[in-house]
Amino acid sequence: MKIDASHVEEAAKELYIRALKVLPPDIKRGFDTLAAKESNVTGRAVLGTMIQNIEVAEQTDNLLCQDTGIPIYNVTIGTNVEIGGPELREAIRRGCERATREYPLRSSVVHPLTRKNNHTSTGPGVPVIHYDFSADAETLIIEMVPKGSGSENNSWLKMAVPAEGVDAIKAFVIDCILDAGGRTCPPTIVGVGVGGTADLCVHLAKQAATRALGSQCQDPEGHALEQELSAVVNELGVGAQGLGGDSTAFAVHVELAATHITMNPVAVNMQCHSARRSSATFTPKGVEYGF
Repeated sequence: MKIDASHVEEAAKELYIRALKVLPPDIKRGFDTLAAKESNVTGRAVLGTMIQNIEVAEQTDNLLCQDTGIPIYNVTIGTNVEIGGPELREAIRRGCERATREYPLRSSVVHPLTRKNNHTSTGPGVPVIHYDFSADAETLIIEMVPKGSGSENNSWLKMAVPAEGVDAIKAFVIDCILDAGGRTCPPTIVGVGVGGTADLCVHLAKQAATRALGSQCQDPEGHALEQELSAVVNELGVGAQGLGGDSTAFAVHVELAATHITMNPVAVNMQCHSARRSSATFTPKGVEYGF
């Protein structure tokens, strides 16, 4: 299946705008679930305001949050998809730039040393593009995640002592959630990466944080850990926007990788309540947008 770069560019542009304006259905259901269980009066009021904000943004065709985030594109390429790698990368970059200029969007991307903003939501290494491959021959999937700084600023890595086992992982995750407090605009999705190397572990935490609610870690031990942590996180009392209550997180998600016998890396990365993402699936029939 041959893919025209111009179609990728258009999709990259539309995905950025769509992700910023339409909250995925699983996150909306997550709000409903938390609101039904919230016992704190302030917590119920705050959740109600957040739900109303989502509704107003979508009804008036406005952004869900003023933070347009760091643009991240996750690309999954089928075995029979034909498009050059550099061509694909540049098409995504052009689409990201066009979304910022044509919509227009506030560019949140600056040079890390000079802090210069080119007002394109792009710069060295940005947009972030990750590549994976699929056995589904006639399919190209592009997922877009705008990662806001409120949640991204609350990221942690610990090279835990292997002898401390899983208890060290649990304690670290809980400590991170308490340290973040309301700065991540909770309720959050808490992403936990375990294993690998330091850089892989952080990447796994980001993957976990941006997974859809209701999905689960494919490793049985990882799934058991995310179930256990998800069950206790809302007992911490942080609550919606850090103002107290039962709604600290939608869920805790875990992703893991094998690691060295003398290492036990663990990382935490959070997604804020506006857990935005959008996807485009290219097939011989055309392009279908979803979440």
